Amino acid sequence: MPQPTRRNATATVVGAGDFIGAAIARKFAAEGYTVYMGRRQGELLEPLKAEIEAAGGRAVARSLDARDEDQVTAFFRDAEAEAPLELSVFNIGANVNFPLLDTASRVFRKVWEMACYAGFLSGREAARQMLPRGHGSLFFTGATAGLRGGVGYAAFAAAKFGLRAMAQSAARELGPQGLHVAHLVIDSGVDTAWVRERIRERSGDEGVANLKPDQLMRPEAVADAYWALHQQPRDAWTFEQEIRPFAEKW
Repeated sequence: MPQPTRRNATATVVGAGDFIGAAIARKFAAEGYTVYMGRRQGELLEPLKAEIEAAGGRAVARSLDARDEDQVTAFFRDAEAEAPLELSVFNIGANVNFPLLDTASRVFRKVWEMACYAGFLSGREAARQMLPRGHGSLFFTGATAGLRGGVGYAAFAAAKFGLRAMAQSAARELGPQGLHVAHLVIDSGVDTAWVRERIRERSGDEGVANLKPDQLMRPEAVADAYWALHQQPRDAWTFEQEIRPFAEKW
């Protein structure tokens, strides 16, 4: 495998989980970026960091509670100190499903903090680093719930609606100042062990066996979509993009 051409630039992934977040980190590291990866249990990022570095890339693993303003500020300040921040992806999900009457106020508040408030903090701090140069990409991972609420998704939809609105406001404000702000709507189950187990619970082993190839979205496909957005010229920026597998109903 060819070694990545090292860039003097940093990319951050807030919510660098085991699937989509990890795929985004691998993609941008392979493209030569120093990748700053943050998640609540930063030690879980060590295998991914080792994998990226074994492939010739550069990655930094950090424990990060994205709801904590001081931690977020320090995370982006340190990423900028490593190399100029060129890309930031906010990728925290917080997907929960509870009937409305069973949704505790604590759950609603926590989901909002994780999927909306944390996105605001991350977006603001990334923009503070990028704006002096008038250049950078600021991306947010959304979901179908950010477009329409569903049964049992009052907390999740409220948070994702809020994230989408915040991203729209940021795009209108920061775009004329040179920052590409985009919101990626993932309208699909992502191909993970957790999703396959949920399908098995609903439909049994037959439901998993009957999945068509590429019926679930690969995490790598999400990473490729973000790379394509990052490559767009300023005269043709996308704000919102929906991605879904060929077999998804919509």
